[in-house]
Amino acid sequence: MIDFNERHSYNFCAMDEEIKRFIEEDLGTGDITTNATVPEDHFSLAEIFAKEDGVLAGQVFAKKVFQTLDKDIHYEEIKKDGEPVREGDVVTRIQGKTRAILTGERVALNLLQRLSGIAATTRRFVDAAGNTGVKILDTRKTSPGLRVMEKYAVRMGGGYNHRLNLSEMALIKENHIAAAGSLKEAVKRVRTASGVFVEVEVKNMNELRDALEEGVDRIMLDNWDVEDIAQAVSLVQKRIPIEVSGNMTLERTQQISPMGIDFISVGAITHSFKSLDLSLLVKIGNT
Repeated sequence: MIDFNERHSYNFCAMDEEIKRFIEEDLGTGDITTNATVPEDHFSLAEIFAKEDGVLAGQVFAKKVFQTLDKDIHYEEIKKDGEPVREGDVVTRIQGKTRAILTGERVALNLLQRLSGIAATTRRFVDAAGNTGVKILDTRKTSPGLRVMEKYAVRMGGGYNHRLNLSEMALIKENHIAAAGSLKEAVKRVRTASGVFVEVEVKNMNELRDALEEGVDRIMLDNWDVEDIAQAVSLVQKRIPIEVSGNMTLERTQQISPMGIDFISVGAITHSFKSLDLSLLVKIGNT
């Protein structure tokens, strides 16, 4: 499992082509309005500011948008990724060609707003877990083409990344178990095929016992009720890390975090978040 514990462990350069594609999608054959109203040699100072409270994420990608359109543009991060922001806070100042600023505005804001929404939602789940030591994990329930960015945003909100893709680790779920015939057979086949980290989703106590006997690396309790989670924790006795998942809410996270589990995975942080409201305004323009 890839561990993006540090901001600089991300290969941001790998997203350059994606960002170019986003710009091309928005630009089409050219920015008709900006090109008609703004002289080519016009320069401006613009600011991006928050219109509500939240957590910032995505500066590194927004900066790349503007620098793709104007390599000489100056992008100043007033607020860093991972920092809380308040309504009215200026998060970025941009100086450069006005055409590049206006043409890149929507793509940059789309990324900043979306990723900041993910970071803010993640932070709420992290806060709900409190000081229990439970780590909030994301899932693969991400937007196609935006997975690296969205998982980065989770980190900026204080969460942790589960597997980035299917090749990173083995996660044996109920459909794999059904196809293999049993949990033990599924584990056996995975270990024969590879030597990777093995996590198993169990749906009842019998499967939990089988997973313990097989000595898997992590156990997932998916959609278990509180009483059964407590029983599972008692049986496992910290021999294997336990992850809980399935329709997680802030209230449920707060309830089960002190129970002795290790991880809570939350699909909602990347599929049911609210984008942070941000806006860009040109402050000073000159030729």
